[in-house]
Amino acid sequence: MRGEAVRDNRRKNAKFLLLVLSAVTLLAAFLCMGIGSIYIWPGQIIGVLAGESSSYAFVIENYRLPRTVLAILSGAGFAVSGVILQGMIRNPLASPDVVGVTKGAGLFAVVVIILFPAASPLVLPVVAFLGALAVAVVLILFANRSGAQPGTFALVGLAVGAICQALTEFILVKYPLQANDSLVWLAGSLWGKGWDEIYGLLPWLCVLLPLSLSLHRKLDIINLDEVSSTGLGLHVERTRYVLLVLAVALAGACVAAIGSIGFIGLIAPHIARKIFGSQHRYLLPGAAILGGLILVLADALGRGLRPPTEIPAGILTAMIGVPYFLYLVHQEKKKA
Repeated sequence: MRGEAVRDNRRKNAKFLLLVLSAVTLLAAFLCMGIGSIYIWPGQIIGVLAGESSSYAFVIENYRLPRTVLAILSGAGFAVSGVILQGMIRNPLASPDVVGVTKGAGLFAVVVIILFPAASPLVLPVVAFLGALAVAVVLILFANRSGAQPGTFALVGLAVGAICQALTEFILVKYPLQANDSLVWLAGSLWGKGWDEIYGLLPWLCVLLPLSLSLHRKLDIINLDEVSSTGLGLHVERTRYVLLVLAVALAGACVAAIGSIGFIGLIAPHIARKIFGSQHRYLLPGAAILGGLILVLADALGRGLRPPTEIPAGILTAMIGVPYFLYLVHQEKKKA
């Protein structure tokens, strides 16, 4: 009875924290819509959202609002992808960046931007997603030879990511006059993004995020050692493949929508784990909310530091993520 009461309290606390975190994210998103080369006061934003005519209506409805919504959605996708990879590989340093997913998507996108400049803008998201899938296929082929061991995924991902990064840099050096658009995209910027990107990303997230949450028990089990996972009746190798494809699809869809933004899939899961613990039932939605919050704040900060010049959100997340990554590496060495 006492143990059941403790579990009930934990569930209630986790649900309460999710509600509080959601409220904080919505409030931050609302306030951040006012930041930019033209500052818009909260009262004016409320008026526009309520349907009142205003000189700021066009800016909010066509730029600030869709950009904020896209940041929340993409941040959630990157964060959940990171949670899945960390649980699947059983490595707290894993993220879509580490396993090479974002770099594969970036390579394919750069090829289209530079070598096929006349291609339709609708082609870019598809090609970026195919790049992420190509990395996933390579990971599965190599991991299959080693029985899908967690260490293999991480090591092969690092190698494939390094190759993709090298090829991307080679293309940029070879075609310097056409590199500007590619550099902006690779830096991860929400500049110029709107409702079209939301409509392209939303169907993917509507399928992949609920599917990820439905696999929370398998993530809890696979996070144990191999013997324990198998003893609990889990087909470990098959489950890893399913989780890998799911994580790659999430990261690939988000990269296709907004470009290569790193470290959200690393930072958000760690913060969520400190707040909600290791149960994926709460860790997944908690990380999703935190990922959206981080990207909204990074994008707003990039707009507001030196208006009208914008700093890509990906640069700001990297400035936060690199020191945090080094801190995590130090912590893992201390544990070892």
